[in-house]
Amino acid sequence: MRVVIAEDSVLLREGLVRLLADAGIETVAAVGDGPGLLGIVEEHRPDLAIVDVRMPPSFTDEGLRAAIAVRERLPGTPILVLSQYVEERYATDLIGGGAEGVGYLLKERVADVAEFIDAVRRIAAGGTVIDPEVIGQLLGRRRTGDPLDALTPREREVLALMAQGRSNGAIAADLVVTEGAVEKHISNIFMKLDLQLAQGGHRRVMAVLAYLGRDGG
Repeated sequence: MRVVIAEDSVLLREGLVRLLADAGIETVAAVGDGPGLLGIVEEHRPDLAIVDVRMPPSFTDEGLRAAIAVRERLPGTPILVLSQYVEERYATDLIGGGAEGVGYLLKERVADVAEFIDAVRRIAAGGTVIDPEVIGQLLGRRRTGDPLDALTPREREVLALMAQGRSNGAIAADLVVTEGAVEKHISNIFMKLDLQLAQGGHRRVMAVLAYLGRDGG
């Protein structure tokens, strides 16, 4: 597995390189600004790009804009955005073109090495991983009449874990239920969100998009 990194903090950048190397993941290039990201992605065509949101020169959203540009120029490139703070707009902007192979995590998650490496591998494989803090804030501001209002509390829990990129087995372990029960909850979620097999998209991804306030388009 090959990754590129865009992070202006030399300490964090080198720390990520070493952490990934210890897990057998090669960092093929690293830059300290957003504009440099597109160049190294085009040159190396990595399995994943890890990107800081705020980088020079303005330290606002250069990394996010660079990540979106990568997805537009090279569709399907897996992206993991790291942020110092919870900013819901960044998560929803990032998945605007589709949630497959997308991650948005707080930088503090890097401290849990096993969880972080697991997230890296899941995103590179096409999964979606959204930070639990972001999910919590989104849940707290759901609109009246939202289609998600039809979901039971347990179905909301299952969908929240789906948004974190959890497999059915991992969701079952977290909720201490059987995989069969999880499959039933997911089936109910698809039904209540009107996500039918006849629709062309990946229903799991479409459910996450609905959860994050997008229509999948």
